Amino acid sequence: MPTDPHVQRLLAHNERYVGAFDRSQLTARPRTGLAILTCMDARIDLAGALGIEIGDAHVIRNAAGLATDDAIRSLAVSQQLLGTRSIVVIGHTRCGLEGADDDDLRVRVEQSTGTPTDMAFGGFADLEATVLAQVERLRTHPVLLDVEVRGLVYEVETGRLRPVT
Repeated sequence: MPTDPHVQRLLAHNERYVGAFDRSQLTARPRTGLAILTCMDARIDLAGALGIEIGDAHVIRNAAGLATDDAIRSLAVSQQLLGTRSIVVIGHTRCGLEGADDDDLRVRVEQSTGTPTDMAFGGFADLEATVLAQVERLRTHPVLLDVEVRGLVYEVETGRLRPVT
């Protein structure tokens, strides 16, 4: 049994969940044909903000909601094997990477772990420009299908979504 109380709580909740579990009507193919790329930030409630439920969309989350090679790999699988035909990129206000300096973060990682890294963390200065850059990368990436790709900003202060054009 895990000693971390947060993991213990998760496992206890899962036992209750399993008792009522019935997903017999679900498949891996999302009902809406939608894939969402967004930040890992815990303040983003996609189900509440978008009205989506389990089975509606593929959700790919990473720090800042960036169209990294791994996110693109997941989107290619989503399109080719599971039929998604629309992508929404959602950035958000007060993102931890907004204003972050990658060089400073690399130093911090090395100091705290003893391991140097050349990793790109994705710090950025302009939220809307960053969302648009992710949209453009997905629209033009050669391994992705030519599908609609839209950009949105989620305002963590209000829960409002606004289009970025």
